[in-house]
Order: sequence, then structure tokens, then C-alpha cells
Amino acid sequence: MKQDELIRAAIAIRGSESKLAVACGVSQAAIWKAKRAGRVSPRLAAAIHRATNGSIPKWRLCPDVFDAPGAELGVSA
Repeated sequence: MKQDELIRAAIAIRGSESKLAVACGVSQAAIWKAKRAGRVSPRLAAAIHRATNGSIPKWRLCPDVFDAPGAELGVSA
């Protein structure tokens, strides 16, 4: 899944951009901008991870910052 698809999935999980924004502690505009740009900051990636109870993992949103579990062991997630 591409970044914008992951963000759309997170929005679907929470029910709306506004509800995801509240759960992440950001504005609805920040969610809209991330969706439109197809990328998120590490801070927002971690917030989306928490807001979706890990359904949208932070390492999928920011793979350059966060390692997938088991990556240090050479196991792919």
C-alpha cells in the first residue's frame, strides 16, 4: 500500500478526517495535507499508529524512520 492509501485507510478506521485528527492531536487540515501529499511526519506516523491501535503501523508510514518489528533480526514483517 502507498502512503496515501495508508492514510485513507486510517481515516476509514476512525470514521473521518476530523475524527482521525482529534485522535492524533492534530488539525483536520494536517490530515488532509498528509493525505494529499502522500506522506507524513514521524510524529504523525506514530500518532496514526496509536489512533488505529496499530492497524496502520508507523513503520509502513515512515519506513525511513521506523524499523518494522523483527527488522533488526533480519525478519521481514
